Amino acid sequence: MQTTTKQESQYARSLIEASLDPLITISTKGKIMDMNQATLNITGIIREQLTGTDFFDYFTEPEKARDVYKEVFAKGFVIDYPLTLRHKEGKLTEVLFNGSIYKGDKGNVLGVVIVARDVTEKNRIAAELLEAKVFAELATEIAEEARNKAESSTLIAEAAVKSKQQFLSNMSHEIRTPMNAIIGFTKVVLKTDLNDKQKEYLNAIKTSGDALIVLINDILDLAKVDAGKMTFAHVPFKLASSISAMLHLFETKIQEKNLTLVKIFDETIPEVLAGDPVRLHQIILNLVGNAVKFTSEGKITINIRMVKNDAEYVSIEFAISDTGIGIPENKLEHIFDDFQQATSETSRLYGGTGLGLAIVKQLVEAQGGTITVKSKLREGSTFSFVMNFLKTNARTNVETDITIESQNPINNIRILVVEDIALNQLLMRTLLEEFGFNMDIACNGKIAIEKLKANDYDIVLMDLQMPEMNGFETTEYIRNKMNSIIPIIALTADVTTVDVEKCRAVGMNDYISKPIDDKLLYSKLIKHLNHKDSEKKINLQQKNALQQAKCIDLKQLTQRTKSNPALMSEMIVLYQEQTPPLISTMKRSFFEKDWDSLSSAVHKIIPSFSIMGINEAYEHLAKKIQDFSNKRIQTEELGGMIVQLENICQQACNELEEELNTFKRNT
Repeated sequence: MQTTTKQESQYARSLIEASLDPLITISTKGKIMDMNQATLNITGIIREQLTGTDFFDYFTEPEKARDVYKEVFAKGFVIDYPLTLRHKEGKLTEVLFNGSIYKGDKGNVLGVVIVARDVTEKNRIAAELLEAKVFAELATEIAEEARNKAESSTLIAEAAVKSKQQFLSNMSHEIRTPMNAIIGFTKVVLKTDLNDKQKEYLNAIKTSGDALIVLINDILDLAKVDAGKMTFAHVPFKLASSISAMLHLFETKIQEKNLTLVKIFDETIPEVLAGDPVRLHQIILNLVGNAVKFTSEGKITINIRMVKNDAEYVSIEFAISDTGIGIPENKLEHIFDDFQQATSETSRLYGGTGLGLAIVKQLVEAQGGTITVKSKLREGSTFSFVMNFLKTNARTNVETDITIESQNPINNIRILVVEDIALNQLLMRTLLEEFGFNMDIACNGKIAIEKLKANDYDIVLMDLQMPEMNGFETTEYIRNKMNSIIPIIALTADVTTVDVEKCRAVGMNDYISKPIDDKLLYSKLIKHLNHKDSEKKINLQQKNALQQAKCIDLKQLTQRTKSNPALMSEMIVLYQEQTPPLISTMKRSFFEKDWDSLSSAVHKIIPSFSIMGINEAYEHLAKKIQDFSNKRIQTEELGGMIVQLENICQQACNELEEELNTFKRNT
């Protein structure tokens, strides 16, 4: 019997020692009676020195520990009370204090058993989550979800990145909005009669404002790539002319520094490629801009050559070389890191945030490309990147820059500006009056619709974020309810790829980012005003055609059903039931760039055209949409084609409803 008791005691001791949490027994006077190895580890004190000492002395708040100890005797237990243990060398460990009394054979209280669970890591993770909440309006929900799902630091990091992205996106919009007025009015005042000092001060304001916008764009782009939110277009463009137009931006600076610009272009590269020209421009502008900035004499060389050519894709290498200051060998490894420049002296002498190359690397790699750098100090650098582009037979829509000075004045133009911020309203009024245009203001989408119903306008400038009714909702109403073809140009302070695609999906013709560039604004207005007359003629012809002939022709349906009214009615009802959901799927898939779903939805719509006698031109239109989606080519006209297909299907549904009512009256 004695042997069994001894074995049980040894077994119990083994369990106590196996625990990773500190276990301590304390007498009724608060003296430590026994402890396990985890207690020795967390305090750094050996067993002999701990035994018989006051339990409370090892906490950062002894009195608080004493109060909890008393509570154990009062209630019989304490659960998850937070305290902090101190190691003899100063390290602090946050614990949850759990305790209960233990009694002797006669029921008398002998002391307290304490288990102190180490929650330092858990609390650290919770603190990181709390910090992430500051970054955005939605962070509270994210933090709560992360805490409920897991204590995993990986999930918390993802939540923090998402919060940061939302925060930066919101801040980008909030900063761009006042910067639109600051930069815009600065440009306006610079055109007035000023003395030299005033011009100097205003140019300083404009330069600082432009630099701030560049910084905002850099930070936002970097955050989008980090969060996996950066999306890339696949539109047809002419690489050679695109590069040439972009390099013109550096001509003045290159001439000022007396540098030579050398462009080498591989003529075997196909004329038209499909890819994201905007992001390609961003990459090259960063690299050429750096080359010009860090080169005081010599030349800048841009070498573009094809390295691979197969049935569907071409691989192209872009190499930007300079004869500038070069990069130390020990800095090359980190040159693409965030906020990194070669030396602190580089930052002091040349300025910049050190984000440009980080964004370049992210943009290249996010599109499946690679980038490398070679450099020698005081001899120059070469940045090279390789990217794949899809071959295409699609036509490009190349816009020519139009300057205000080169245009003949256009009279009797009336523009509706839909903008809720008073300062931006004043800026748009100033710019448009300078162009010689008349304008009205609508503070939100609802007012804009009322004005469009009551007045004739030539074009609409539409802000996206407004109270009551935003720009997207307003445009959808103008296109689908009013059936208006008036040109609509979006004004946005947050030009993300998603926003641009959504603009096109709802039927907007174009967009301009804030801060507004007056020459670009004029260029866009002239472009769409010039197209307006021809569009009106086409639309009038379409309306006349519709007046002469209905959208549907039920001869084919009559033949298929052998003139059976019941069967015809059933097929019409099926068309009315299946078509609206397919149209919704088509629009959503276009917006989300879900090319497979887009192709599938259009594929299901196509057979109904011949059955319902819809003009075969619309069947060709649907097949063109399907072809673009199969090739994953995003063109500027794709959004318009989808809106056109939606309208004809809606018209068909309305006319079929009339036919259905006729069948019911005749039966």
